[in-house]
Amino acid sequence: MRFRQLVAQHAQKKWLQLYTPIATLPAHSVDCPECGLRVQLPKLRQGQEACCPRCHHQLVRVEYHAFQMPLACALAALILMILVYSQTFAVVILGGIYTHLSLPEMVLDLMVRDFNFLGSVLFLMTFGAPVLFLLLSVYVYASLLSNAPFPYLLYATRILTRLQQWIMIDVFFVSALVADIKMSSVSQVEFGAAFWLMPVLALLVLRTTLAVPIHWVYYQIHRSENHDLFHHHADEPRVCCTRCLYHRPVAENICGVCGSQLFHRRPNSLKISFCFLLAATLLYLPANFLPIMISADPSKKIVSTIMSGIILMWHDGDKMIAAIIFSASILVPSLKIVSMAILLYNAKFQPRWSVEKLSLQYRITEWVGRWSMIDIFVIIILMTAFHTPVAKVIPGAGALYFCLVVILTMLSAHFFDVRLIWDWKMKQNQWKK
Repeated sequence: MRFRQLVAQHAQKKWLQLYTPIATLPAHSVDCPECGLRVQLPKLRQGQEACCPRCHHQLVRVEYHAFQMPLACALAALILMILVYSQTFAVVILGGIYTHLSLPEMVLDLMVRDFNFLGSVLFLMTFGAPVLFLLLSVYVYASLLSNAPFPYLLYATRILTRLQQWIMIDVFFVSALVADIKMSSVSQVEFGAAFWLMPVLALLVLRTTLAVPIHWVYYQIHRSENHDLFHHHADEPRVCCTRCLYHRPVAENICGVCGSQLFHRRPNSLKISFCFLLAATLLYLPANFLPIMISADPSKKIVSTIMSGIILMWHDGDKMIAAIIFSASILVPSLKIVSMAILLYNAKFQPRWSVEKLSLQYRITEWVGRWSMIDIFVIIILMTAFHTPVAKVIPGAGALYFCLVVILTMLSAHFFDVRLIWDWKMKQNQWKK
């Protein structure tokens, strides 16, 4: 039986490769957005991908079910999103008082209590960005599947490709697990349907983001409009767009394929990245020394900084949670600031370490930054769970500063052009010759 299934799956993959020719990508060249190497790509069929031979960054990928998979995942995720946001997330029972939590109620509660910034962060990263991303995915892939260009299709795709890093449903779910352990020590917590559906929703959203390869999507859009993206004169100077990876004439300031800014190297990359990093470093001090959370009951009031809260959890026996919070709130932001400083130094001056290792360091730094939002989401959950005369939790000034630190470090990594480090290696090779 298992052998028959394997044969059937193999036959299905072969059928897709043979009978969906429009899903393939023709042979062409791209410039790696991480190391700048020009790579000649062969024709790519469904289920194939191409990576840079020098830095191993994934350049181009074609989904197996190129047209159907993203649409199916996005529609399923939207249905789950409706269920998650319409059902009870958790019920917190403390002193005979029942507090019913749902995600919309959490956002409204923060807004009503004038915590507008935290409410906006929760709404945008767990609902606004994911829903907009899923709706745009349905819109774009419905157009591609029907082979009928919808109005404003390019604009929709441009927004779609910029939303992925701001979707934090998975981070929020991990935060809920951490908050549960903290709440369970003083109250009874009963999770509702929304909690159990959220990990499935996070996986579906993640699968949708993986099923939307930017380079392939733009090729399909322009193919349907009979635009040839690969026709260039041999002597025409070109620059490769770092977002869609298509070569455009140097005379263009804005990419004619995806609408992004065109540049050989990002203008003022080091200055912009350094300014964001400097702002994050300065705000990191008050984020750690000012209270991040204030909890109170009729008998006492506890003012906690990030570190004092970690120490308190450690002494109370919640060592695993203390380790998670320490990693997300102290270790990761500190290492990210140090890592970005090292990268900026090596890009400005001659690299002191292996360029390959620095490139990997940048990739890890860019990926891990969003997980520092765990502490902020934990505070938000505790705030909405405990706001009764029996127990109350409110954020301190440190919460705002810490949230800004996370966002600023993400922007610092985004605006850093890692190719500047690889340029040093090219210069060294030229000097040796």
